[in-house]
Amino acid sequence: MSWSITGAAARRSGRASRTAAAAVVAVTAAAVGIGVLAGGTALAGTGTDGASTPVATRTALDPSLVAGRGASLDFGEQEAESAVTNGAVIGPDRTAYTLPAEASGRMAVKLTPRQYVEFTLPSAANAITVRYSIPDAPNGGGITAPLDVTVNGKKRSTMTLTSQYAWLYNQYPFSNDPNAGLLHPDWWITECSCVPSVTTPTPTITKPFRPNHFYDEQRLLLGTKYRAGDKVRLTVPVGSRAAWTVIDLLDSQLVGLPHVDVSAANVLAFGADPFGRRDSAAAFEKAIAFAKRKQLKVYIPPGRYRVNRHIIVDDVTIVGAGNWYTIIKGRQVDLDAPAPDGSVHTGVGFYGKDAADGGSTNVHLSGFAIEGDVRERIDTDQVNGVGGAMSDSTIDGLYIRHTKVGLWFDGPMSNLRITNNVIVDQIADGLNFHTGVTDSVVSNNFIRNSGDDGLAMWSEKTANANNTFDHNTVQTPVLANGIAIYGGKDNTVSNNLIADPIREGSAIQVGSRFGAEAFTGYLRITDNTTVRAGTYELNWNIGLGAIWFYALEKDIAADIQVTGDHFLDNTYNAIMLVSDWPVKDLYSIRNVRFRDIKVDGTGTSVVSARVAGSASFENVDARNVGAVGVNNCGSFNFTAAGSEFSLTDLGGNDGGGTTGPWLAPWELPNTITCDDRPPVVTPPAPSAW
Repeated sequence: MSWSITGAAARRSGRASRTAAAAVVAVTAAAVGIGVLAGGTALAGTGTDGASTPVATRTALDPSLVAGRGASLDFGEQEAESAVTNGAVIGPDRTAYTLPAEASGRMAVKLTPRQYVEFTLPSAANAITVRYSIPDAPNGGGITAPLDVTVNGKKRSTMTLTSQYAWLYNQYPFSNDPNAGLLHPDWWITECSCVPSVTTPTPTITKPFRPNHFYDEQRLLLGTKYRAGDKVRLTVPVGSRAAWTVIDLLDSQLVGLPHVDVSAANVLAFGADPFGRRDSAAAFEKAIAFAKRKQLKVYIPPGRYRVNRHIIVDDVTIVGAGNWYTIIKGRQVDLDAPAPDGSVHTGVGFYGKDAADGGSTNVHLSGFAIEGDVRERIDTDQVNGVGGAMSDSTIDGLYIRHTKVGLWFDGPMSNLRITNNVIVDQIADGLNFHTGVTDSVVSNNFIRNSGDDGLAMWSEKTANANNTFDHNTVQTPVLANGIAIYGGKDNTVSNNLIADPIREGSAIQVGSRFGAEAFTGYLRITDNTTVRAGTYELNWNIGLGAIWFYALEKDIAADIQVTGDHFLDNTYNAIMLVSDWPVKDLYSIRNVRFRDIKVDGTGTSVVSARVAGSASFENVDARNVGAVGVNNCGSFNFTAAGSEFSLTDLGGNDGGGTTGPWLAPWELPNTITCDDRPPVVTPPAPSAW
């Protein structure tokens, strides 16, 4: 479906601290190597297309529409399509496998050589992040291409963009080869509505098949503090190898001076190389061992450290100079033989001990970046940024990029606090609580461009319990969901902001699947906002709800309450309750309570029921509804008594669309209003209620 509308380990005095801080700043540009623009006096803006007013948004919306929801971030996000450009605006479009569909806000700017996009800074900044896409190499593997950066009309630096971590193809778990045949010819595919291996004549499948995961991002220190109103121009230079460069957005922020800790065990004293010319893993381990004996922290000063394997952490605090300054980067390494867990590669990562060995405790990681080299999805590989089991621990202020999963925890484990992290450009999940994670909190984190669920609790074999995902922002998960809860007990999802899921998932999922333990106790989904959610499910050939409940392997019958949530600009329906066809008469979803909900814009209905069960609704206000308010198919038996799914109106349910009130008396309790694939009506942009 297309939406197309045009120092050493020693104790020193405070005086020495100032000297150390100066030294830290001096080595940053060379050691970190993330690109620093030359300093200079900030000039007035000189954009050739006229003055521009800075337009800072959150998930491509006016910030007032999502106030109080999502992470409180130290950067401002600006969409390219709202900036000054002589390139071409692409989108809006929500069709899978297209560049605008994977962009924030479903729009971006496409540049060719000599073209530019210019952003006006909304506040003081000395650092930027550019989210972009450039083409793949003809046979896969990516290319590199330049992007010139100027501030206030002065030439400053050239960023080197890459598509080496983008462009996946084909069926799960995907391929880097655009010319590959089907990975699973025995799977049913929508493209031919058939199983190719048993179809005669054999269908022709267009290559590349299902290209996706187009975007990456890159950071740049500007070297000077610029003022609000100064202009940052991104220009594709003549001779670029890239036929086109798509700019999605620019993040700008004011990065403070590097953090210095002169009383800690400094990894440089143990042989770590801040220039990345040799592997620093052994030096890190020596520093950790020394720090544990002396009861010190470990300090990693500014630099770009090469680490090509896991660093095992237990009862230790490791702090960096800040995630813009301390960068720990590693390549993916082939193992001589598969590991017991099935891994065939290793790579950079900080891992707690395995839960079977007692796990780790009292681990505290903060203030550094982890950058991997993962370019393919191998589910058995432990090539995550942070992993293992960590109890009574904290992870704060990390920047994690190009690993398989940013943070993956295999429990049982408890009391983990994950705060203020940025997790981007992952091949799979952003974060996953897997198996028996309890009493833990994930709060104020930013996740963008995950290759699977942005945040997940997966209760495989042992239930996750008493956990909270609160005030996080999840943007553009390429596959699956923004936030997914697979079984568990007494968990909470609150105050999050989820935008632009791309395919085969949506913003929030409550799922009985993947071998998860049943939902028991309660699940609270409270005060979240979803934006432009609801994707097209390729296997079912239908659109999903912004929030969807999926009973595949068990009933969903816990105390589940969805309260205070806002579902904005829904591609299809806002709320879906569904089971798979082979089990539709085995499992149900019962007694889900929706209260104090706002729905602003649906391509189809407010509620889509494709399962047996029940739900109640109270103070659910809807507007700009594109189809009948309730699309009630039940479990498709179409009984004389009505649908197998019943709805209870507890009052205060207002609004609707062209067909009248969304929850009309005639739809209750179980009127069959089944339209398997209703036509989609594009809703207007969200506005203040």
